Amino acid sequence: MTRKKHENINNEGDVDMTPMLDIVFILLIFFIVTTSFIKEEGLEVNRPKANKSSKSNSPVIVVTINDSGLVSLNGKLVDIERLAARIESYLATNNTNSAVVIPSYDTSHDHVVQVIDKIKTFDHLTISIGK
Repeated sequence: MTRKKHENINNEGDVDMTPMLDIVFILLIFFIVTTSFIKEEGLEVNRPKANKSSKSNSPVIVVTINDSGLVSLNGKLVDIERLAARIESYLATNNTNSAVVIPSYDTSHDHVVQVIDKIKTFDHLTISIGK
């Protein structure tokens, strides 16, 4: 009887990690395969060279957009739907080939894109984005 009392009982439980590693690798493969890589498109902005000097005295169309999305053409408020008509009437009296869009810092990109799309209808105008 004394012999049984002195036996060391070793009941350590070992956890087999192999099934868990298999599941982790299967999930990793699943996420890699199902991930789609999309190239997001943006606006291409052609910035002028620093040493390029422009000595033309032609007037410039200045379109400003404030924080709340209000658009003004050369200092006069204009509805965004009427912007193309106002530019057309301006071009009838003034000979110019450049337009500058100056958005406010907190202007949404949607407003800026709408204004640029309206100006793009005039093929001969060069659009610049100001600060």
